[in-house]
Amino acid sequence: MRKKILIEAKPFAVGVRVEHPQQLIDNIQYHNNIKIKNLPASSYNLACQSGNKGVYSFCMCPGGSIVNASTSQTGLVLNGMSNSYRNLPFANSGIVVSVEEKDLSEYSQFGALAGIKFQEALEKKAFETGGADYTAPAQNMIDFTENKISSKLNDTSYYLGIKSSPLHELLPSFIVSRMQEAFGIFGKKMKGFYTNEATLLGVETRTSSPVRIPRNFETLEHVEISNIYPSGEGSGYSGGIVSSAIDGERCAEAIIKKFR
Repeated sequence: MRKKILIEAKPFAVGVRVEHPQQLIDNIQYHNNIKIKNLPASSYNLACQSGNKGVYSFCMCPGGSIVNASTSQTGLVLNGMSNSYRNLPFANSGIVVSVEEKDLSEYSQFGALAGIKFQEALEKKAFETGGADYTAPAQNMIDFTENKISSKLNDTSYYLGIKSSPLHELLPSFIVSRMQEAFGIFGKKMKGFYTNEATLLGVETRTSSPVRIPRNFETLEHVEISNIYPSGEGSGYSGGIVSSAIDGERCAEAIIKKFR
């Protein structure tokens, strides 16, 4: 921004990490209440439309854990991971709602950086709600949909701990209402998914970059400045490890083609 290099706002998604007992997800997906030897920890992929917005699972981690992915001393960001054996007792996934520029009128004075400011505000709010020590604010799933604070929380894989909190008040209303509807829909797609055995932990804000550095479709160089090749997740062209690697390879090939 200081160098006046053109950037643009782009859609992204925000929500929570949802954690179930892995055995519960296995029971649903394998249609069996008995743990069957040699079958891997099962996963899921869920999506629906609510109020003209997408709500979907993101980075589902079977047999995994929820981890702190914060990049600020005053902000809380959560992510998920699975070790290679996927043998931990919990399944977790981001459940997120699409966010567009029109949703961020409160931050319009920041221009293309409105999405980043929105992320930062949510992360700060989550940090403070949890007690300002990276404890995650949390709520059981049905309690969240009924706007109730959970009197007792489930066990969790998140090693820094959780605190019962009103996530239905922490998150913006346009996200809350759509997540509340989506959980009911997902519960019909996966019988048993909608349950107070599931815990919501906040917040999941880094699904993809809220900005894009525009580039030429053919050369992959910045549209205004030659020899700058915006690439990967931070530049707005990918949303994960594999897609970032592929985009980086594309840019490397474009550079070789130019200078060969």
